[in-house]
Amino acid sequence: MTHQTALDRLKKELESYGDSQFMIIDWHALNGMFEKSKEMEKNQISEAYRSGVEDDVIWNPLRTGEMYYNDTFG
Repeated sequence: MTHQTALDRLKKELESYGDSQFMIIDWHALNGMFEKSKEMEKNQISEAYRSGVEDDVIWNPLRTGEMYYNDTFG
């Protein structure tokens, strides 16, 4: 099962305001999107650390960060 990255979520939300040629968005809305994305990224980093420390180091020490990313978000 793959998850959505913070950047994927931000891109999708920005696209909802118009196409890539022209969009109208106010700063308050844009700042809110950035804050949601930062919080999502923080949670993803925390989960990656937990997974790496608690799961991979103990059960699968040869798994790389890239492998975790591809399995989770790829």
